[in-house]
Amino acid sequence: MPTIEESIFIPKPPQEVFDYVTAPSSPPEWDTAIVEYRQDDDVPHVGTRSRGTTKVLGRRIEWTAEVIEFDPPHRVVSRSVQSPLQFTIALSTKPQETGTLFTVRLETETGLGGIFGKVADPLVAAAYARNTRANLETLAEILTEHEK
Repeated sequence: MPTIEESIFIPKPPQEVFDYVTAPSSPPEWDTAIVEYRQDDDVPHVGTRSRGTTKVLGRRIEWTAEVIEFDPPHRVVSRSVQSPLQFTIALSTKPQETGTLFTVRLETETGLGGIFGKVADPLVAAAYARNTRANLETLAEILTEHEK
C-alpha cells in the first residue's frame, strides 16, 4: 500500500492542536476508522503504547503501536508493534500565520498481499485517503467549534 499523506489548516496554535491530537481520549473523537482505542499514558512520550481496533472497508484490524518519536508541539510518530498490517503513522504541526497546518502521514510496509492485494491495495489506499481527509475536516471542526 502506498504512503498516504493528508493535511489541513486549523486556525489554532500548534501547541493546542498537538495537545488535542495526543490526548488519550482524542483519536476516536475525530478518526471514524478507530472503533476502540486505549493509550497507556495520559501524557505520551517515546515508548508509550496504544492499542486499538480500526475498521477499514468493513474489515476490523486490531493493533498495538508504540511512540518512537515525540517532539511537542511539532511531531509524534508511532509504529505498529503488533498488527496484521505493519504501519508507521506521523502526526505533525507546522505553524502558519493564523494557525497550524496539521498533517497525517501513514506508511505501511505490507499491503493486502497476494494477487488480490496488487489490485486491491490502490483502491484501499484511495478509500483510506478519502477517510483521512474527512477525519481531518472533523478535527478542524472540533477544534474551532467553540468560536462559532
